[in-house]
Amino acid sequence: MITDLNRYFDHSLLKPETDLKGIIALCHEAMENKFFGIAINPYWVTYAGKELAGSEVKIISVSGFPLSANRTDVKVIEAVKGVEDGADEIDMVANVGLLASGECKTVEREIYEVRRELPDAVILKVIIEAPLLLPQNQVNAVKAVINGGAQFVKTATGFFGGATVEMVRRLKDAAAGEIKVKASGGIRTLEDTLALIEAGADRIGSSVSVEIMKEYNRINIAGIKS
Repeated sequence: MITDLNRYFDHSLLKPETDLKGIIALCHEAMENKFFGIAINPYWVTYAGKELAGSEVKIISVSGFPLSANRTDVKVIEAVKGVEDGADEIDMVANVGLLASGECKTVEREIYEVRRELPDAVILKVIIEAPLLLPQNQVNAVKAVINGGAQFVKTATGFFGGATVEMVRRLKDAAAGEIKVKASGGIRTLEDTLALIEAGADRIGSSVSVEIMKEYNRINIAGIKS
């Protein structure tokens, strides 16, 4: 069993109806569980920064989320403003329509435009919405992410399907150690989480991270008692 499972999680709350009370609760859950980070919409970054002050929990803001078809300059502004407000990482959604139609060079340029405007210390993760892409287009998307200068490829927003073991293996193989893989979308059980990590996921995005950790801790406690 993985000993630091909590450190894989970007604890997520990206629903449009999210309110300040929900953001505060998310921050405290992340601190209590020592999750790697929280993933939130841009509006809430400054509020999260106040709640997380003095903690090690990272703030992940999003760009082009969730539909991906924003203008590139809008994605750039959204990413830059997110960092200015206190985000440590940006999860941007690559233009899925372009990826699906094989226009990977255009996507590569878009990623590059966002990456070059961010400080070097800021991690850029690129969501390719893999459930909507054919396998070869997923592989091509990973190459675009690498060439665009990002540090992670991320499976999905979760709005249009989620991560699978087969998908993560494919992305990990295509990444060939040049970038990391974040699995996200529909990850709701400990079994799913462990399988995705085994398949190569370096980070896990989930809105039920707390419940997964409770299941993990129950199993560990039961193992110690036996």
